[in-house]
Amino acid sequence: QVQLVESGGGLVQPGGSLRLSCAASGSIFSINYMNWYRQAPGKQRELVAHITSGGSTRYLDSVKGRFTISRDNAKNTVYLQMNSLKPEDTAVYYCNAGIGDYVGSSRNYWGQGTQVTVSS
Repeated sequence: QVQLVESGGGLVQPGGSLRLSCAASGSIFSINYMNWYRQAPGKQRELVAHITSGGSTRYLDSVKGRFTISRDNAKNTVYLQMNSLKPEDTAVYYCNAGIGDYVGSSRNYWGQGTQVTVSS
């Protein structure tokens, strides 16, 4: 069984920074894509940042230049560095990954979510 565990959320003032982490554990043969999603109250879940196994990235337009996604393949961990945070970044942030436990397999997994609140 595979688990994704997020950490690093919290309360921060506008203009501040936070770094989210998501560690995958369990029966892992390979990790393909790794994503960060977020969901604000009353809104749909949206893809914030994506990183491939080769390190290619893409971002939601509203976070470009402020957020950076990265991954440490040796630690099966993905990070989201969030700078210049705005109140509209307030949401529950979810880690998502495509993980295979044997050659040629891949299954989509979700973390439990971590709350990020940007407020003065």
